[in-house]
Amino acid sequence: MSQTCGFVAIVGRPNVGKSTLMNRILGQKISITSRRPQTTRHQVLGIKTEGDAQAIFVDTPGIHILGKDRNKAINRFMNQAAVQALRDVDCVVFLVDRTRWTEEDQIVLDRLANVEAPVILAVNKVDRLQDKATLLPWLAELGNKREFAAVVPIAAQHGTNVPELEAEIDKHLPEGIHFFPEDQVTDKSMRFLAAEMVREKVMRQLGDELPYQMTVEIEEFRDEARVVHISALILVERQGQKKILIGDSGDRIKKIGREARLDMERALDKKVMLNLWVKVKRGWSDDERALKSLGYDLD
Repeated sequence: MSQTCGFVAIVGRPNVGKSTLMNRILGQKISITSRRPQTTRHQVLGIKTEGDAQAIFVDTPGIHILGKDRNKAINRFMNQAAVQALRDVDCVVFLVDRTRWTEEDQIVLDRLANVEAPVILAVNKVDRLQDKATLLPWLAELGNKREFAAVVPIAAQHGTNVPELEAEIDKHLPEGIHFFPEDQVTDKSMRFLAAEMVREKVMRQLGDELPYQMTVEIEEFRDEARVVHISALILVERQGQKKILIGDSGDRIKKIGREARLDMERALDKKVMLNLWVKVKRGWSDDERALKSLGYDLD
């Protein structure tokens, strides 16, 4: 049997479960997750090779409305990163949340109008539906919004129907040699993943207390025989945000560091020495040059 290999973009509005779905398909954590919208800021490739089939998933930032509070350079970057992922893919998974259709869902659907690749609609979190009888009519209604290659109800967090979704995706992978070795699961370096692990812990710890003007930069990543030394800088935009992040007597930053270090040790299978610092860098989220220097670059 000949090999198949193709790119699959996972798109949708913020907070519908795109990263959770990719992690579920890969069987391991590549994309960070939190309950806050716009946790994903970059395109992240997740590679799944099974026998002769290789699917290269592109996890994308949530496509969102640019408004008064969401019209900074970083918001524009995230939207561009998501839309750019739709170019030259072999299949698109459009993820929506149960029986809720929003203006941002419609924006994503409009973006898909010019996409030539087949689009599979995945309706997520159906396990949380109070009234299961509403699902079938809703799936039929969604199916009328455009010509979808398939409509699949799933629960990404628990894996419900995810194999059925993968089977639909596999139908659209073209014949071709594999682009990545079969044991590779992402295109991102461990340095990038370490920064994302710290950012995830900050977002999970602080919830609504810290706005989106926070990012993480790895200043040192030194891999020695038995231990990896990592120094990470957490950037915020105001002094008040720095105080919130550090917490009383440094308790909060210690907890963030402890949880991030445990994730890193699991990923690296090595002891990790992690040092965290917090620094105020005013206006970085609306400064395109600063964003590029911090790795927010579509190139």
